[in-house]
Amino acid sequence: MKAVAFTHHGLPLDDPQSLMDMDLPTPVPGPRDLLVDVCAIAVNPVDTKVRAGNAATDPKVLGWDAVGVVRETGADVTLFQPGDRVYYAGSIARPGSYSEVHVVDERIAGRAPASLSNAEAAALPLTSITAWELLFDRLGVPEGGGEGDSLLIMGAAGGVGSILVQLARQLTKLTVIGTASRPDTQAWVTSLGAHHVIDHHQPLLPQLEAIGVGQVSHVASLTHTDSHFTQLIEVLRPQGRLGLIDDPKTLDVMPMKRKALSLHWELMFTRALFETPDMIKQHELLNRVAGLVDKGVLRTTLGEHFGVINAANLRRAHALIESGKARGKVVLEGFGEPQ
Repeated sequence: MKAVAFTHHGLPLDDPQSLMDMDLPTPVPGPRDLLVDVCAIAVNPVDTKVRAGNAATDPKVLGWDAVGVVRETGADVTLFQPGDRVYYAGSIARPGSYSEVHVVDERIAGRAPASLSNAEAAALPLTSITAWELLFDRLGVPEGGGEGDSLLIMGAAGGVGSILVQLARQLTKLTVIGTASRPDTQAWVTSLGAHHVIDHHQPLLPQLEAIGVGQVSHVASLTHTDSHFTQLIEVLRPQGRLGLIDDPKTLDVMPMKRKALSLHWELMFTRALFETPDMIKQHELLNRVAGLVDKGVLRTTLGEHFGVINAANLRRAHALIESGKARGKVVLEGFGEPQ
């Protein structure tokens, strides 16, 4: 099968070996696995982090977002059958989805939204799971709840932020404030439903006071948490909750004590990585998201389509992700000839 992989980590993206077109053996599904013909993928920051920091001697395939059609099922599969169109984010402990054929545990796959194209659907799995778990499981906001409370989303124009804004606005009564620093990204966040948009390059509290919000009850910090950490403590009201998904080098949490603030980590790979008893919840929430999309409650967060799935296009996609200027999700579709 065609695949895009690397064998030397940390190479600059202008080096052709940083990501290479390869022919690799077709995987064999395990008892609870789906063997999927991949139609479209999306690129996430985790892809670039693994490429930059993980040593590999055998070819390592990246990618943790995919839409495809089930070709074959394992002996114990009960949720799907061949021919089903699925979408999922996979497991970081297994080979990724930059490949023509891929295996995924049925418990972390969902039925792809019928109203979306493959490219549009590929934008959603990883970020939808992350945003859903962050909002409802980690920050503890109940569906339909949050009246009188407010959520500040740091980096709201990115992949996770783009779906988190929608979930918070459509499924809760929170006042939703997103941050974005450029006119185009500010317009994007507004279009997704944020009540207010402020600039994370400017002091946060004066901007929150200017829009009549003041201190907030919840913060979702999606990027550069270490740079904004002092300000986030300042803008959180006493007994507020801070959730984060990025990788700060260090955090001094002691200043949180005076306000009795709580800190919550979200990693959507945890359930699959440890095969937790509630692993199937990711299947359920992906089906729920698909239903909300098909009803018009949520929309795709596709930002840019980078063409067919090959090494050259993926190197361009990684470069955009690493620039920090991506809006929404970067998606690739189908397998073309190597460039």
